[in-house]
Amino acid sequence: MSEQLTRKERAEHLYRVITSERFLTKQGLGNEVPFFICPFPASEGLSMTEDRADLIERIGHSGVKVLDLSLYELSLGILEERGILEDVLSAEPGMEKSELRELLQGVLDVHEHLIPKIAGAIDSQPHDVIFLSGVGEVYPYIRSHNVLNNLQSTAKDRPTVLFFPGSYTHSTATGGSLDLFSLLHDDKYYRAFNILNYEV
Repeated sequence: MSEQLTRKERAEHLYRVITSERFLTKQGLGNEVPFFICPFPASEGLSMTEDRADLIERIGHSGVKVLDLSLYELSLGILEERGILEDVLSAEPGMEKSELRELLQGVLDVHEHLIPKIAGAIDSQPHDVIFLSGVGEVYPYIRSHNVLNNLQSTAKDRPTVLFFPGSYTHSTATGGSLDLFSLLHDDKYYRAFNILNYEV
């Protein structure tokens, strides 16, 4: 279903699902964590930012509160808080890509730094659903499947929707696969539902 949806159809489907009692009360998940992937074509990255903002506003009018978190903005915040953002930006042009990746993967360690930051936002802001975006912007320093794996104990009370530039396939035979930009086929994740296939 997800591959055939237009932007307008996708937005309408997301609105209907996210404002539904079935979704908000985590029904039909078979005791799985309430994680949902919203895949979209990578070519629609900029328009998805607008579509997501419109969706949040529209959902808000229905009385549903969205906690909107960007992995990219959270990462910049961590670098700023640790006082190294300017140093990283200055050093980046002269660094090997592997050096930069190693540095950022250490500083932005998902378990040590990113998840506590997300947990702080979850605890401090009333919400009914969590939106996570910025996946493409933080690749390859932060991998979406790693975030979801580490987030399972932190974000289990409310549904979480990860906006993913690429495709998410799931089958009984092969399990799940998060294919970033529909090109990188190495992120295995088994516990999320494709929200575009979720019926209300």
